[in-house]
Amino acid sequence: MSDEADARGQVESGPAGQEERPEAPTPEPADAGEGTALESSRPRHLARSARTEAMAAEEQAPGAFDVGGEHGPEVQVGNWVVALLVTVIGGFMAILDSSIVNVAIPTIMSTFGMSTAQVEWIVTIYMLTLGVVVPTSAWIGDRIGYKRLYVLSLLVFTVGSALSGLSWSGGALIGFRVLQAIGGGMIMPVMTSMLYRMVPRNRVGSAMGIVGIAIIIAPALGPTIGGYLVQFVDWRLIFYINVPIGIFGVLAAERVLPVFKRHPVGPFDTVGFLASAGGLFMLLYALSEGQTIGWSSETIVLMLVGSLALLTFFVWWELLVEHPLLDMRVFRYGIFGWSNVLVIATTVALFSGVFYIPLFLQNIAGMGAFETGLILMPSALMSGIMMPISGQLFDRIGPRPVAFVGLVILVVATFLMHNLTVFTATGTIVMWLVVRGLGMGFMMMPVQAAGLNAIPTRLVGQASAISNIIQRVAGSFGIAYLTAYLTGQMAGYTNNLSATVAPSHPAVVGLFSAIGQDFSRWFPGLPPAVLGNEFLSGLVSQQAFTNGIDDVFMLTALILLVAFIPVFFLRKVEGTGGGMMRMGGE
Repeated sequence: MSDEADARGQVESGPAGQEERPEAPTPEPADAGEGTALESSRPRHLARSARTEAMAAEEQAPGAFDVGGEHGPEVQVGNWVVALLVTVIGGFMAILDSSIVNVAIPTIMSTFGMSTAQVEWIVTIYMLTLGVVVPTSAWIGDRIGYKRLYVLSLLVFTVGSALSGLSWSGGALIGFRVLQAIGGGMIMPVMTSMLYRMVPRNRVGSAMGIVGIAIIIAPALGPTIGGYLVQFVDWRLIFYINVPIGIFGVLAAERVLPVFKRHPVGPFDTVGFLASAGGLFMLLYALSEGQTIGWSSETIVLMLVGSLALLTFFVWWELLVEHPLLDMRVFRYGIFGWSNVLVIATTVALFSGVFYIPLFLQNIAGMGAFETGLILMPSALMSGIMMPISGQLFDRIGPRPVAFVGLVILVVATFLMHNLTVFTATGTIVMWLVVRGLGMGFMMMPVQAAGLNAIPTRLVGQASAISNIIQRVAGSFGIAYLTAYLTGQMAGYTNNLSATVAPSHPAVVGLFSAIGQDFSRWFPGLPPAVLGNEFLSGLVSQQAFTNGIDDVFMLTALILLVAFIPVFFLRKVEGTGGGMMRMGGE
């Protein structure tokens, strides 16, 4: 135990000084006989077979780590709840920043005299940068240590936030957002990796429930906090607010977090990095801008084709290369694959509510950003309350029953929301959202925890980065696809409604006359028929938009119904001696 760890009484991971040094690579057996000769004669493209065999042999060797075996924590922490709460500070800030900036876009646009196309890059560049940096988190974490990477990431994010608040032009703000995203993109996968390295596997559910509070509440609080700051104070505070919290988080992390071992890593996989960075950049750009530029435009088509080619090459290369940037072999743990299918479904469901309900409240109900955030808050609070409870249930009975109940609630609530109309009371909307938040609180944590629980501790960093990428792409894809679907449905409803309420209809003529006479007091000189036609056109647009959102929620409910299939492939996690974990039934 190091002197520092001994003084704090937190880390008990081996003899003095070992926490700071990478562990020595496992030597090859000197007398492997014909097997070694055959391995050495294999072509390089068969290297993955040798690695798979070596990994299987290593998995059967107990005590691969100092504490708890291959599925146990690497370090023992006196109070892992406190340590975990410290990491949640960074995760909450990173997720909050993704939603809080959106409400300030019109004000920033006016302040710097930016066009719509230019101001969109304040949000887009943050998302694109996340896609580039997340795949590197596992390699860097193993290289320099996860505590050090977390502190550096939070520090970079804090500096980027301060500089964003100081921005003197739109271009400067976009550049500082890149810096902010470099730090913010690392925080979530690193936080998850540290969780599995310091929490016993039989308490992972409770730990993930704590982390889930940040994941669920932050997106809902973003519009509320951002709307208040922009409306009543100053838009720059949406960035400045991160600075004192970030400084506190850095100091607390240095004080509380244990020192994790650095693991032996090979040379940086430059080819894999370039392929993943290029592929994810083009894919996320196409998904975010496809609706604006046009899905059939040359730019978007080339981006989608290019991303497909690069990401296909990336997967092939990672299975081939000796030291991959992201080890795709984690998918041979079947539960991890099924859990990510569920993550895609729940992410689409999450964003269908977080994205389209605010649009309805602001565009149809005429509410402001701050008021909209207040309506969304009860749902987020319900999810936050349920996260620790679902975590406790996960530890006791496993993921399948908890996820099943959460999915049932989520499907029912999402189906109810397809009854939304222009006359729906605000209280009814809040009730639907609260029930939906209840299901989301039950659903998200066990799904994510079940997948990562199946992964040996040494590969959790890889698996966490992959899950984070899948979740981000799923969110972007979900919004892009559902928005395209909404646009198509709106066009159909607009045509049908316009044909039904034609201006020549007697009832419409009477409406034009009545409305026109009233409106003529404020708009003298305009014919009543013109004023009435404009008013009717607005009503048609509102109804078409509302009907389209109803269809979006119906489609989301159908997607969630399909998600019942992978739920049955989740397995109960059972602890064995020494902190080891095995998947029941396998």
